[in-house]
Amino acid sequence: MPARRKFWCFVSALLIALVGVTGHAVEPQAVVVAVNPKVVIETLSRNELRAIFAMRRRVWPDGTPIRVFVLPDNHPLHLLFCKNVLRVYPYQLRRLWDRNVFSGTGPAPVEVATLREMHDRIGKVAGAIGYLTSEWIDAQVKTLRLR
Repeated sequence: MPARRKFWCFVSALLIALVGVTGHAVEPQAVVVAVNPKVVIETLSRNELRAIFAMRRRVWPDGTPIRVFVLPDNHPLHLLFCKNVLRVYPYQLRRLWDRNVFSGTGPAPVEVATLREMHDRIGKVAGAIGYLTSEWIDAQVKTLRLR
């Protein structure tokens, strides 16, 4: 089989696998920044949000430690959040987190497996921040607006 044909077969198989893994499309506008209801702020700039998810900003204005929760790197919502909200590539965030951990200068965010776990952790952990789809927003979590 010629190399070009192998390449296109691989790309096609990858696309089919990705569609099978996601199960359904997640609309970019459905991604919302979610925080614990006790977080005192209502809005953040995109740069502030990037600083939080890069683990450079570690406390809220009232002094409460920020606890960052993320989904796995290959989760469709994580990909959309990185690209459409933070406007960075997921691998860029991973590189920052790994550098923090390996150099001993800071922690990585807490990785959760599912949206339900993300919702529950944000609702229960003081200072928590993460991202969800809009249908997961209820009285246990609140959303932050980007300015």
